[in-house]
Amino acid sequence: MARRRIARADGDEARALTPFGRRVRALRAARGLQLKDMAAHLGVSSAYLSALERGERGRPTFALVQGTIQYFGVIWDEADELQRLAELSDPAPRVRAAGCGADAVLLANRLSREIGDLDADSVAALLAVLDRAVLDRAVLDRARATTSLDAQTGTGDKPPD
Repeated sequence: MARRRIARADGDEARALTPFGRRVRALRAARGLQLKDMAAHLGVSSAYLSALERGERGRPTFALVQGTIQYFGVIWDEADELQRLAELSDPAPRVRAAGCGADAVLLANRLSREIGDLDADSVAALLAVLDRAVLDRAVLDRARATTSLDAQTGTGDKPPD
């Protein structure tokens, strides 16, 4: 199977390099809206908005994200998701691995050096590993909190009355 570099992927979907940009393009397409109209509504140029979607500008500002939410008329979970995607759309993120151990420093450096050579399946696999780790940590944190609360209230493993 031929490996396809992420940076040189073809197609409109692949050119929307940031998660925020990909979602905004999908929302526009679903509603039949044009980039130039959205840019005018947000008070930015079409070139700027397009570059922002492609990751050629920094992460979108809070004001731009809020304007986007208002432009599409999305609420609650969908608005929260746009904000979350904007926060994850810095095209040049910095990874602070200091104090995390040698393996974490190695991982950060290798990822920084090699991400451009990974194919889409490899990137998806790495994201799945991170998602599982975050979920596992959340489950452990919840279990610890419950155990701590049980210990404080004395409701732990007592048999029912």
